[in-house]
Amino acid sequence: QVQLVESGGGLVQTGESLRLSCAASRSIFNMGWYRQAPGKKRELVAGITSGGITTYADSVKGRFTISRDNAKNTVYLQMNSLKPEDTAVYLCYGERWQALVIDYWGQGTQVTVSS
Repeated sequence: QVQLVESGGGLVQTGESLRLSCAASRSIFNMGWYRQAPGKKRELVAGITSGGITTYADSVKGRFTISRDNAKNTVYLQMNSLKPEDTAVYLCYGERWQALVIDYWGQGTQVTVSS
């Protein structure tokens, strides 16, 4: 069973930055982040394949950057210009090649942006 260990959440003010990290216990084809705010659906924030192909939610384009270190099986999410609406639990995920559903989830890390 693959384990995903997240770190880097916290409380910041509007306009500040945070960097999330997610380390996998072994290599995974596609990794990234979802987020879930109270009373809202879980939404994809950003994903990146082992080949470096990225995808972003429209709401974070230009502010968030996802990257990965394949040698460390780790994915990073650099979040700049944070807004109160970015407040959520951020969950790291992992997908195997051609997976129909997400295979692995992290435990989640809280990001809170105060106005």
